[in-house]
Amino acid sequence: MNIIDRAKNIMFNPKQEWEVINAETTTTQALYTQYALILAAIPPVAGFLGFMIFGYPWLMGTLNLPVGIFLTWAILTYIQAILSVIIISFIIDALAPSFGSTKNMTASTKVAVYSFTPAWVAGIFHIIPALSFIVILASIYGLVLMFWGLQRVKNVPQDKIVAYFVVIIIASIVVSVILGMIVTSIAFGSYMVNTSF
Repeated sequence: MNIIDRAKNIMFNPKQEWEVINAETTTTQALYTQYALILAAIPPVAGFLGFMIFGYPWLMGTLNLPVGIFLTWAILTYIQAILSVIIISFIIDALAPSFGSTKNMTASTKVAVYSFTPAWVAGIFHIIPALSFIVILASIYGLVLMFWGLQRVKNVPQDKIVAYFVVIIIASIVVSVILGMIVTSIAFGSYMVNTSF
């Protein structure tokens, strides 16, 4: 698996690529080490550089914080990305029997990992904080990829796919919000509480 080709194909030719992915023999370890761990580094690295160059967006302005705070944010954001994929993979797999699919952790991890691709790749725009909204748009497209992935890789019956998808989205939002709050509070919380602006 060529990581660049896979990222390009899943974003621009997803329906065909999901068929390729479904037929591939791989392991959850390979999905993380050869793909997720690499692409998930793009947003935190770009964000770190963006904060160093332009400052941290805060209210109507920006903050120039110590490099250690930005570095802490980058490391925690990277950990958050990986944890999010792991948790969502487990959610997809745990819920599968309830929606007419079967438990298969490798297949569930395929769906989760590859659905995050647009958000990770678009994370390069964090280098210019004003363009970070593009990551949100890419994340929404990632949900579309997840829907197609559930159909082709998890083989969810058509009459249950929407309900399965909605439950996973809700769970994903909860996971993202909780982990995001933890990252923000650890990286910036004490500084913001102890500093008047």
